[in-house]
Amino acid sequence: MANITAKMVKELRELTGAGMMDCKKVLVETGGDIEKAIEELRKKGLGKAAKKSDRLASEGLITLTISDDYKKATMSEINSETDFVAKNEQFKKMTQATTELIHAEEIADVEELMKREIEGTVFEEYLKTQIATIGENIVVRRFVTIKAGENGIVNGYVHSNGRVGVIVAAKCDSEKTCEGAKELLKNIAMHAAAMAPKYLSEENIPAEALAKEEEIAKAQLQKEGKPEKIWDKIIPGKLAKFKAENTLLGQKFVMDDKKSVGEVIKEKAKELGGEIKLVEYVRFELGEGLEKKSEDFAAEVASQLK
Repeated sequence: MANITAKMVKELRELTGAGMMDCKKVLVETGGDIEKAIEELRKKGLGKAAKKSDRLASEGLITLTISDDYKKATMSEINSETDFVAKNEQFKKMTQATTELIHAEEIADVEELMKREIEGTVFEEYLKTQIATIGENIVVRRFVTIKAGENGIVNGYVHSNGRVGVIVAAKCDSEKTCEGAKELLKNIAMHAAAMAPKYLSEENIPAEALAKEEEIAKAQLQKEGKPEKIWDKIIPGKLAKFKAENTLLGQKFVMDDKKSVGEVIKEKAKELGGEIKLVEYVRFELGEGLEKKSEDFAAEVASQLK
């Protein structure tokens, strides 16, 4: 039997909003597996869905650069060991210079980046110098460049603390429409930074994600004592709500919550007398996907440098 600690119970409670005893019980049932515990609590109607990133611990900065013509945008995540270093001016300059290099030379991956030149030296040596000067391990974890092409436009946003960044791209019927949509795209990127939609649209939701959500919905209805013969009438509504809440186009727009993001885009296109279609969406959240607790993050960074 897994050793269920008070810290694990506290973490699950913070993630789901469920009661302390319910959290402890479900952790025992799932052998201490937090992900399974969240799912079981939701099936029982005792907990909300939780983002993995809510419990991930890492530091560093997300940096964004956008071309003057809004045809290309690059975003990077560069990790440090502590929040203190993430606020260091030298670290900030290094992350911005790195992002601009990736952007200018359209570098595809970290391996290629290490061989390029920056400030008259090979990037790998430049990074080692930065580590020695700043006094902490630093890792270029990931980056992305999105190009808009003809009748296309990109825009983005990084939150002031550098912990969340978004790029969105759209295709339009003309360059004039693209120009008119520029500010809207910035606002949509700000929306996505705050509301963290998992997918761009319903079409981007994996079939297995919908299947799992349907399974959870059935378990909730069973728990509520709803007759099985009426489940087919209730479940489509629950799935529609899931799709709306988890897609960028389906979410209610933070600047006008009476309309969805998709509806706001259609209104803007009509106002401009053209067409706008959101075609790409990338969101970085610092530490996302790193299955490490805070006390292990230094080891995570060090392992990537070997």
